Amino acid sequence: MKITRAVVPSLFTVLNAFCGFLSILNASQGRIEMAAWFIVLGGVFDSLDGVMARITRSSSQFGVELDSLSDVVTFGAAPSFLVYQAHLSALGSLGVIISSLPLVLGSIRLARFNVQLVGFEKEYFKGLPIPAAAITLCAFLLQYNTERAGLSGWTGDGLLILVVFVSLLMVSKVRYDTLPKLSKRGLRAHPWKAASFFVAGVVVIASMGNYLFLVMMAFMGFGVLRSLFIWVRSATSHVDKDTDEEAEVSSIDI
Repeated sequence: MKITRAVVPSLFTVLNAFCGFLSILNASQGRIEMAAWFIVLGGVFDSLDGVMARITRSSSQFGVELDSLSDVVTFGAAPSFLVYQAHLSALGSLGVIISSLPLVLGSIRLARFNVQLVGFEKEYFKGLPIPAAAITLCAFLLQYNTERAGLSGWTGDGLLILVVFVSLLMVSKVRYDTLPKLSKRGLRAHPWKAASFFVAGVVVIASMGNYLFLVMMAFMGFGVLRSLFIWVRSATSHVDKDTDEEAEVSSIDI
C-alpha cells in the first residue's frame, strides 16, 4: 500500500467525520453542550484539511468527495439530530420536519457545490457554507441552552426560526467569502478579508467561545446585506439605463 502526501488532508477529513459521530452519540445521551462542541471541533478539522491540502499540494477529486461525505455527517446529520434532541422533539411531527432541514438542504447545497466546482480554488461560496450553518446552530445552543432547563420561551422559538433561516441560506444565492490563502500573495490580495477573519478568530478565542454566536450572526448578516446592496445597485443601474434609452428614443422622434 503506497502512502502519499494526500493522506495528510484526508486524515483531518476523517477526524471531521468522527467528530460528527461523537456529536450524535452525546446528543442521544442528552449531553447537548458536549455534542455542540464536537460539531465546532469538526469545523476546525474541516478548515485544517483544506489548509493541509494547499500546503502538501494534494488537492484531488477524491478529497472533494470525501470532504462532502464527512460534511453531511458532521454538519448535516449531527446538527439536525442535535436541534431535535435539544428542543424540536417537543413539536411532534413539525419538529421532525424542521429539524431535518439542516441535513436535507445541506445535502442539496453540497451536491450543487460539487457539480459547479471548477478547479479546487474558489473566491467565494454561493450560499451559506454548511459548516457555518451548523456552527451557528451550535453557538446558539451553547449561548442559550442550559443543562437543567434547556430552551424555553423565546429561545425555543428562536431556535426554530434560526434552523429555518440558516437552512434556506444554504441553498440561496447569497455569496460568502472563503478563507484567504495563508501566503504572502494571498494575504496581499485580500488584506481586509484576512484581517476580518483574524479579528473574528481573536474575539472568539479571547471570549472563550462566549461571542461565537455573535460572530457567526455577523458573518451571515454581512453576506445578506452585501447581496441586498448589490441587488439594489443592479436594479437602480437597470432603471437608469432604461431611462437613458427612453430619452434617446424621444430625442430621435423629435
